[in-house]
Amino acid sequence: MTLKCLIIDDKPLAIELLADYTGKIPFLELKATTNNPIEGLEILKNNAIDLVFLDIQMPQLNGLEFISAAPPDLQVILTTAYNEYAIQGYEHDVIDYLLKPISFERFYRAAAKALKAHEKTAITPSLSYFFVKCESKLQKVNFSDIIYVQGLQNYVVIHTRQERIMSLQPLKRIEEQLPAASFVRVHKSYIVAVNAISFIGRGKIHLLDFESTIPIGETFKTAVRKLIRM
Repeated sequence: MTLKCLIIDDKPLAIELLADYTGKIPFLELKATTNNPIEGLEILKNNAIDLVFLDIQMPQLNGLEFISAAPPDLQVILTTAYNEYAIQGYEHDVIDYLLKPISFERFYRAAAKALKAHEKTAITPSLSYFFVKCESKLQKVNFSDIIYVQGLQNYVVIHTRQERIMSLQPLKRIEEQLPAASFVRVHKSYIVAVNAISFIGRGKIHLLDFESTIPIGETFKTAVRKLIRM
């Protein structure tokens, strides 16, 4: 199991150190870094991130305010030079609290703790369905019925072979529940079922037996090529 990580710190040297540590741990995959917590929230909207290494003292939005604005199931390890925030950090249910300067040994122990916590909450891979909240009910959706999922601001539309299902949640939350071998994120607003793809041409995915075409975002081209072995 691999944890997809995001580093947020307003100090370039701190980002460089944490990125170096992350690269030395096989079960961590660094997806992005930023010195701007507002940008960090946008990264979370458009990427499946499991774990954030988060500084506390930052302009615009401090680390604790960031946690309050982030998805509730996001794992967070605080990285800070100030120990007075420790109690507040744990009140926000963070995985660990690392005081700068951070040694690699201490960083590794925190990362291992995050992996253990993630494994406990991981969805069983043998499941062939999941449930989404639609107004006042929970609706069962079979993975095999999904054609594509579209993100629209704060809600998603799941296009299935039978119907369109709307749910008030971010696209990232849906992406985390879909089996990675069967679905591919092709755009910041779209996830496509691999078995629904007919062909790919001119930056668009054409769907098998359906008239819809899905745009491929520039930052998602590598993921598309990797999944379909182009």
